[in-house]
Amino acid sequence: MTGRYAEAHRRSLADKEGFWLEAAEAVTWTTPPTRALDASKPPFYRWFPDGRLNVAANCLDRHVAAGRGEQPALIYDSPMAAKVERFTYRELTLRVAKFAGGLRSLGVGKGDRVLLYMPMVPEAIVAMLACARIGAIHGVVFGGFAAPELATRIDDAKPKVIVFGSCGLEPGRLVAYKALVDQAIELAGFKPSRCVVFQRPQLRAEPVAGRDVDFADLEARSAPVEPVDMAATDPLYILYTSGTTGIPKGVVRDGGGYAVALCWSMANVYAIEPGEVWWTASDVGWVVGHSYIVYAPLLFGATTLLYEGKPVGTPDAGAFWRVISEHKAVALFTAPTAFRAIRRDDPDGVLMKNYDLRGFRALFLAGERCDPNTLLWAEAKLKVPVIDHWWQTETGWPITSNCLGLETFPVKPGSSTKPVPGWDVQALGPDGNPVKAGDVGALALKLPLPPGSLPTLWRNDEGYVKSYLQEFPGYYKTGDAGYLDADGYVFVMTRTDDIINVAGHRLSTGGMEEVLSNHPDVAECAVIGVADELKGQLPLGLLVLKAGVNRPPEAIVREVVQMVRDSIGPVAAFKTAVVIKRLPKTRSGKILRGTMQKIADDQSWKMPATIDDPAVLAEIAEDLKTVGYAKGS
Repeated sequence: MTGRYAEAHRRSLADKEGFWLEAAEAVTWTTPPTRALDASKPPFYRWFPDGRLNVAANCLDRHVAAGRGEQPALIYDSPMAAKVERFTYRELTLRVAKFAGGLRSLGVGKGDRVLLYMPMVPEAIVAMLACARIGAIHGVVFGGFAAPELATRIDDAKPKVIVFGSCGLEPGRLVAYKALVDQAIELAGFKPSRCVVFQRPQLRAEPVAGRDVDFADLEARSAPVEPVDMAATDPLYILYTSGTTGIPKGVVRDGGGYAVALCWSMANVYAIEPGEVWWTASDVGWVVGHSYIVYAPLLFGATTLLYEGKPVGTPDAGAFWRVISEHKAVALFTAPTAFRAIRRDDPDGVLMKNYDLRGFRALFLAGERCDPNTLLWAEAKLKVPVIDHWWQTETGWPITSNCLGLETFPVKPGSSTKPVPGWDVQALGPDGNPVKAGDVGALALKLPLPPGSLPTLWRNDEGYVKSYLQEFPGYYKTGDAGYLDADGYVFVMTRTDDIINVAGHRLSTGGMEEVLSNHPDVAECAVIGVADELKGQLPLGLLVLKAGVNRPPEAIVREVVQMVRDSIGPVAAFKTAVVIKRLPKTRSGKILRGTMQKIADDQSWKMPATIDDPAVLAEIAEDLKTVGYAKGS
């Protein structure tokens, strides 16, 4: 007997029209689509080409019209600002409609771009949805991004208006945003006509006369405006992929397909009901924040949590449990690195016992591969399903997951389970053909991609084809490497750039990291490939130990070296590891392996715009010198 998942996945590939038109019924259309897929100009596929809607109205107005205006739409919890606020659907709708009117008074209309450079505050969501309400295209840039990176995005998007906060709040410091915005505008060739400043009491910005408008004043004095009718294929937003150099890659997201895919995912992937409290611990500057802090939960009629804090240090490793307990969140979506930090500081989960988690149903992890030990630790402590799922900025929603709303499969640690309906995932060899089960290949997605994924890059069709479609014709190249097992489970092992070549053997650093993380004293780790005259590359392990470990680092290094030898074999040539205080990461929690590799090999490198704390790279350079690397740093 075919299960619900198998039937849904089969139908999503064999009957795309029927499957997605049925899913589209969950969205409120001003003109319902009569067909799902426009495949007339491959590889530029478009979804619901004759449908019309307004995404912001789907997030807000329709719930008010359905009699649910007094339901909480947004809970803002900020341990950084010592503040908790709640907004009903009716209240949030009015704020968005008024700020949309304010943007319109500044000359912003359909198709214009508005760049947002905001901290994690409700006004960031208000501004995003206000743009969508009047048909403007928002481009959110992570608050605190370096001025040159912001300038490249200004030049690419050419925004009529920039909306920015006066500051961001980090543990122990304030990040002044205005100086960065001023510098970016000075560096950029394109100049926005106006800026809107959201003033925070912690640090107010001195406005530029004739340019800067106060956010609160603009909202207060503006009349609310009605939603603009939009084609399903009109761009909703541009989101620039992190770490780009030269011309940035602006991922385009259109409204209709995105709304349909996100609504479908809330019920079928995450098993959420309208009215429940859903928490995504990310940032609105990342795709996870766009999709699962802002759009998906509000489209679906859930209550979304906006959290301005950290998993540890605000005030301790019990912060997440406090938020779940206090706001009765039924599910959490965050990055594996958050749970590695919690496990590092509270390995026995003592702080968890201080909070009522009885209503909590599931933990979802994404952003980078979750090592099996972290997953098993979270399972043991939380006693709920822990779902590692895989997706990207470009895809907009999950590629692979354990789809709890359809059918729950046994968890295989290290795997993100099976392809979500709509996605056809293959592991390809260098010749572009699928490799056999269990063999590592380049993970690729058969075209056409489902609704919600990028149709192209902003004003760069050629770059879209070159970056994603050229290497494997008929497929989208994910840039990740991994394999499918005999049961159809997908194992994402590493970025293709992180496969190292040791004496002609292609080895996954992710596989080695999995072994290192099994050591009882290791909280988190990374493996990079460093240059070697004889073998081409050799693996180097970097180990962060759990709190309270007092054993000699040399003993731990000897043990992990032996573990890799026992598990992977001498072919790995894993002989060197170093204990460090912390790993360099982006603000979204991804480990900066490529930067560490350049430092180790004495290559020139650029400070990543997305790095959480630049000082950690100097620490890494000193640590690497102790094992004979980074000599020139």
